[in-house]
Amino acid sequence: MGSTSPVKTLHVITDLGMGGAEITLYRLLSRLDPLLFQSEVISLTDDGPIGGLIRSLGIPVTSLGFTPGIPDPRLLTGLVRIFRTRKPDLIQTWMYHSDLIGGLAARLAGSPPVVWGLHHNVADRTALKPATYAVARLNGLLSRKLPVKIVCCAESTRQSHIRLGYSAAEMIVIPNGIDIAVFQPDGFARSQIREELGLEDGTLLVGLCARFHPDKDHRTFFQAAGRLHAEMPDVHFVLWGKDIVPDNKTLMEWIQKNGLGGRIHLLGVRSDSNRLFASVDIAALSSLTEAFPTVIGEAMACGVPCIATDVGDNRIIIGSTGVIVPRRDPDSLARGMQDLLFRPFDCRMKGEMARQRIIGQYSLIKMTAEYAAMYRDIMMGVRV
Repeated sequence: MGSTSPVKTLHVITDLGMGGAEITLYRLLSRLDPLLFQSEVISLTDDGPIGGLIRSLGIPVTSLGFTPGIPDPRLLTGLVRIFRTRKPDLIQTWMYHSDLIGGLAARLAGSPPVVWGLHHNVADRTALKPATYAVARLNGLLSRKLPVKIVCCAESTRQSHIRLGYSAAEMIVIPNGIDIAVFQPDGFARSQIREELGLEDGTLLVGLCARFHPDKDHRTFFQAAGRLHAEMPDVHFVLWGKDIVPDNKTLMEWIQKNGLGGRIHLLGVRSDSNRLFASVDIAALSSLTEAFPTVIGEAMACGVPCIATDVGDNRIIIGSTGVIVPRRDPDSLARGMQDLLFRPFDCRMKGEMARQRIIGQYSLIKMTAEYAAMYRDIMMGVRV
């Protein structure tokens, strides 16, 4: 690498679906200076929606097409060939399988420096599929040999992986970054979304963005919503994410069981989360496990106070700008939502504080600068 040439950085990721790590990769690449970093992406499996977004940045994407969960030695040998052909200055891997395969392939290809990426909080072995947990444990054993640095998206991620056997010496925390220009307060969106939902302008609205998955614990949210509805019957709830649709029989059963008919709006996958977050009075998250939940940062950047379960880095991210409650506790969740909604002035003040907190500590600009500084230090041989 010449003194003025960009750092050839090859990013290896398991897939390019709409997950937190994949979105973080796209946002990072959208902000890294191409004069300083020449980026390329390798997906071990398929393209996914994020692949197209990355290509729209003018960054090459190669999808190897291997089937998830099925070991295939050709994946390792194919990756070695790519590394030898591309001759990257630096390799960044994202998530457990790409950490393992990418780290081994780099060693076989001539040992360019490798940075691992961790984007989960492993509270216990039940947090992952058995095969994934086995890979994570193996990575822990190899963490002193393969990567020069391990990036954790949250402090809780760092702590849980140290307990799993990962080397603390190589770890650094770079929280996920929020695009504060995209996610910002928007009074027009408040009116538009309420009109879309058939609601009056002043209707109180609680939002929750999460895919339908046991870890997100929608059941507790609906139990809490039912309790809040009994005290504040005019409040409405808007939810969006994968499989959050009226055809989801389980969701509809929970809605009916908690007496929420006519008060719940299920929107499915949406591409306008910025508008939806800007439209709600408070945002909730009832998850059983998280690392750095980007949706909390996005809501806060929109000037919306959040109420979330005490998992992952929620307490650290939210600080004094919202409410933290125990997980699987619908009574506490309902009381927290009610306390925020009953005090509209305090609610707005917390929302303003929440946006300032994201601007100061969790912006995409800050995240990109921290990744860029780490890459530069590695290339200069500095141990950060």
